[in-house]
Amino acid sequence: MTDLDPGTLITLVTIIVSGLGIVLGTAIPAIVEGRAVLKALEGIARQPDAAGDLRTTLLIALALLESTAIYSLLVILILLFANPVIDRFF
Repeated sequence: MTDLDPGTLITLVTIIVSGLGIVLGTAIPAIVEGRAVLKALEGIARQPDAAGDLRTTLLIALALLESTAIYSLLVILILLFANPVIDRFF
């Protein structure tokens, strides 16, 4: 591992970081989305009259949470296919 050239080392580190980033970038929003749905269903079960308002708020919140996963995917794809570090230094 000590005889790798800098370009290969940066590529290897980028691949490892991208793998960890995509796992965390999709798992964390999925967990939070599940919690949001659970709380919304509990609220609808307690007050069925407020189901419309809760559903609307839930859909907006889920869209915002899902956009976090999409942004992390976008950053990971940029790191993998258009790595600015390699172009800048090598």
